[in-house]
Amino acid sequence: MSEDTSTGVKGLPENAYRELKAGEIYQPLMSPAQIFPEVNFRSVFWGLLMAIIFSAAAAYLGLKIGQVFEAAIPIAIIAVGLSYLSKRKNALGENVIIQSIGASSGVIVAGAIFTIPALYILGLDVQFYQVFLSSLLGGFLGILFLIPFRKYFVQDMHGKYPFPEATATTEVLVSGEKGGSQAKLLLVSGLIGGIYDFIIATFGWWNEVFTTRVIDAGNMLADKAKLVFKINVGSAVLGLGYIVGLKYAAIICAGSFIGWYMIIPIINYFAPGLTVPIGANITKLVGAMSAEEIFRAYVRPIGIGGIAMAGVIGIIRSSKIIKSAFGLAVKEIFGKHDANKEVLRTQKDLPMGIIAGGIILVAIVVFVFFLFGVVGNLTHAFIGLAIVMVIAFLFTTVAANAIAIVGTNPVSGMTLMTLIISSVIMVSVGLTGNVGIVASMIIGGVVCTALSMAGGFITDLKIGYWLGSSPYKQESWKFLGTVLSAATVGGVIIILNKTYGFRGDNALVAPQANAMAAVIEPMMSGKPAPWMLYGAGAFMSLILTMIGVPALAFALGMFIPLELNTPILLGGIIAHFVSTRSKDEKINNARRERGTLIASGFIAGGALMGVVSAVLKFGGINFVNEAWFESHSAEILGLVMLAVICAYMIWDSMRAKPED
Repeated sequence: MSEDTSTGVKGLPENAYRELKAGEIYQPLMSPAQIFPEVNFRSVFWGLLMAIIFSAAAAYLGLKIGQVFEAAIPIAIIAVGLSYLSKRKNALGENVIIQSIGASSGVIVAGAIFTIPALYILGLDVQFYQVFLSSLLGGFLGILFLIPFRKYFVQDMHGKYPFPEATATTEVLVSGEKGGSQAKLLLVSGLIGGIYDFIIATFGWWNEVFTTRVIDAGNMLADKAKLVFKINVGSAVLGLGYIVGLKYAAIICAGSFIGWYMIIPIINYFAPGLTVPIGANITKLVGAMSAEEIFRAYVRPIGIGGIAMAGVIGIIRSSKIIKSAFGLAVKEIFGKHDANKEVLRTQKDLPMGIIAGGIILVAIVVFVFFLFGVVGNLTHAFIGLAIVMVIAFLFTTVAANAIAIVGTNPVSGMTLMTLIISSVIMVSVGLTGNVGIVASMIIGGVVCTALSMAGGFITDLKIGYWLGSSPYKQESWKFLGTVLSAATVGGVIIILNKTYGFRGDNALVAPQANAMAAVIEPMMSGKPAPWMLYGAGAFMSLILTMIGVPALAFALGMFIPLELNTPILLGGIIAHFVSTRSKDEKINNARRERGTLIASGFIAGGALMGVVSAVLKFGGINFVNEAWFESHSAEILGLVMLAVICAYMIWDSMRAKPED
């Protein structure tokens, strides 16, 4: 191999986003036969700095104002900007490493702030080492469990999954390296999407969500029949839907529509005859609930059960892959090695011996941590370890699948299921009260971080696959990013608790942690969980699998709120429209690819300006007139603006020509 010294970037190959034909091979931007600058002082330094900064920012903002943002795209934009300012050539491989290391921040933050603050909310104390180790060990498990599945998700399933967030990040990195018309288009669409979403969040000129309650008939239907339509008018979610495509967008929305337009009205139909609250830990009569409350109480648990069963089905279907991974590990560890066999750098993972040894080492550390730092009992520590290892492994493919399909990791739903399962098991072995709550919450924190990491890391690896990075380098340096992110998050949570607290007036919002606390406290007090609804969701996934419908996508639709699913469908419809208007396939392909760039710009601009808006809000800078923002007129204007940005997306995509 020889080191490449010329940029030579012409954009992603034509077959980057579609399924490959028989015998066709995908050739990434950076040739596997050449060595490109990837890991060096510059890329590692900036990657680690991004991990620290974005870990602190994401934890701070997520707990203070309840807004969790994805760090991958903003970090990619910063990496491109740094290489441009320093006039650095051939920086694509370095920028992938910066993004991959830095992106550890967002996934570690999600795992920590969804669970650990619940202990403070319940009046229990937690030490720095508990926060740090639960985040660190969970992050390590997520990396180690995912690596054996890398080839399956990023290579074997090429073109079958849309990978929306990875697509947007890749387009940012490619356009930054290439320059020219693609970079200009991405910049323009990023500015349009970013300013559009920034106006909503910071100035509130129009409402972010349109609902049919704006008209009298719609308000009456919402009150009487619990029928309501909602759509988020943000540009970033619309762009996400375009990249997801019509097929998966329709399946996701089908799950959402079944919940909102079938299950909720049926439940409401029986409301007049129900004189007592129905369901586990439900204190309100169905007749007094809004459509949103019925969704949270009855529909979402069905979605959680469906996601869990989709995970089981995924493991069964992936049994050959798992078996081959184990076989490869045994062969690499104990078998003879072919010294003459050379693996292309773009197909080289960390050796399976290191993966297996790493999993065993992390398992030992988890056990010691549980024994001496959490439960103080040998049996309980073993049980805690078993729960973590089994559930984290089981749901790893679910997290990766969810990110690959819709770009949203249902980690809160899977963590909720983990808390319920661990609480039931812990109570059955006699571990109750405060010690039981701490144990279950720490277990939940480790699993939550593992699943969050698995979902986020598959995005990094897919970006690397498209661009031609060396996977083993991404995998190796991800561990260091995880260490710094876990330490930063632990420190921020401790400081915020001492400064603001999580209980009482003016306390930190921490919405996810409050939800976890609300679930675990009654569980440890012997109160029931909605097992029937979880079971219904599980059977739903089985039936969907039997008739050939992707169960995970459908169950995600039942779990994710309606207003986030409908713009995904709208984006999918636009993608289908612009790519099927011509009889010339080359024109259709050009329009689809131009639309992908525009959608990526919307996502990137929305993500970056979302961070800016959140920082301004935290600093007390907020120009929103709440009276106007909550008015029906602001919702109607929001729908008009959504129509405008959709029209722009269609118009600009249709301008594409094959030679572009």
